[in-house]
Amino acid sequence: MRPVWRKSSKSTTQGGECVEIAALTRSVGVRDSKNPQAGHLTLSRESFATLVQRIKDHA
Repeated sequence: MRPVWRKSSKSTTQGGECVEIAALTRSVGVRDSKNPQAGHLTLSRESFATLVQRIKDHA
């Protein structure tokens, strides 16, 4: 089954830093929406949750 990639709701059509995420079988994929052919980073669900929390803490 192919991953279904979702763009961040904070992404705009103006360019800049855009990421996409996909729920994988036991992990989460994160990739650059402007360069999806470059591949993706695979994180455990726990690591992804930690990453999101740290981003929120520093926003």
